[in-house]
Amino acid sequence: MNPAYNAAIACYRGAARMAALGSKKVRHMLHGQRETFDRLSNFRSKMAPEGFDVWFHAASLGEFEQARPLIEALLEHRPGTKILLSFFSPSGYEVRCNYDPRVAVVYMPFDRPALVKRFLDLAAPHMAIFVKYEFWGNYLEELRRRAVPTYIISAIFRPEQRFFRSWGCMFRRMLTAFTHMYVQDERSRRLLEGIGVTDVTVAGDTRFDRVTTIRLKGRDIPEIECFKSAAPARATIVFGSSWEEDEKRYMPWLAAHKDIRAVIAPHEFDKDRLAAMRRRLGSDCTMLLSDFRRIYEKSPQGAAKVAAHLRFIIVDCFGLLSSLYRYADFAYIGGGFGKSIHNINEAAVYGIPVVFGPTHGKFKEAGDLIACGGGFSADSPEAIARIFDRLTDGSYERAKAGHAADSYISSQVGASAIIMKDIFNITI
Repeated sequence: MNPAYNAAIACYRGAARMAALGSKKVRHMLHGQRETFDRLSNFRSKMAPEGFDVWFHAASLGEFEQARPLIEALLEHRPGTKILLSFFSPSGYEVRCNYDPRVAVVYMPFDRPALVKRFLDLAAPHMAIFVKYEFWGNYLEELRRRAVPTYIISAIFRPEQRFFRSWGCMFRRMLTAFTHMYVQDERSRRLLEGIGVTDVTVAGDTRFDRVTTIRLKGRDIPEIECFKSAAPARATIVFGSSWEEDEKRYMPWLAAHKDIRAVIAPHEFDKDRLAAMRRRLGSDCTMLLSDFRRIYEKSPQGAAKVAAHLRFIIVDCFGLLSSLYRYADFAYIGGGFGKSIHNINEAAVYGIPVVFGPTHGKFKEAGDLIACGGGFSADSPEAIARIFDRLTDGSYERAKAGHAADSYISSQVGASAIIMKDIFNITI
């Protein structure tokens, strides 16, 4: 890439080092990147002495869920495939670093020329697959120089992105490094065609396949079943990936509606945050899932008696959210009063309405769900209250919205099958 791009990446790396002074998350990322080359060398010697057959790169946990249907299809249909999975964000790496013993998992180093060459020398991938928004100029250029087939899946483009600006020549060049691009919608294909990029297939979003698989597998959480059934409630709401900015807006409504039960899964948490949430909700009617689980394991009957006096369960562990939604009458998805909403498909796949904040413009499914009546966006506490009132007071309206959400998700399934057939000649 040109000197301006490399200078920008160097500044980004320097900013991360400064941010690490006050952020445990960034410190973990930088520490993990320092271990990448040793981990890669170890994986190569034990798993892939001739290089990895496929390298998947996902920025974070959400993007991993889009790659996951392809990874798992490869593990099932070609179990000898040597797979490398890289993350940029700790929220992906730390949750999935032990994802599967057949998959090598590492941090992806910053996009600096020397680091890129060292990474690719060690990984020696025969193919690379990036997910959604991952456009790293030096990686893409070096992969092209080495003639490594390179793809992007579940990509989505908008007119305001830098690729389509008059000054975006450098970024348009990145797109030409892809052997083929699999995009979510026709608008993305047309935008790319307008700048001369034509090796494009409208396949859809693989995340719909992933959430459908999760629903079909149907993981039970008996403690939540116990909590929900222990006492009558007008509705049970699951708040997924909840941030403090969300809680400022929906907790007043919860406090005013004593006949509502809720399961709240914070996006990130530590001891202080969990304690603050309990105080705000009311310590006498709120319990951490870990504490309730210990009671349930000793005596389900005793847990039912405790649950009869609870209104709120706070989930203080990772990995349960996609299964928690099955117990909800409707769901609120967090992040929409910050950078962006989290995965609304995980909830909608259960045929329940989804509510979220106003920052959802980058997510096609949010607009689609609003349009079909299965999703609702709220930009203030008052708007949240109005929507919650409608969904709790009107069982017909709630059922109608849930049916719309279910129909929409069902209509979007199939992207993984298209991509697997195209790239690997595997029918799933």
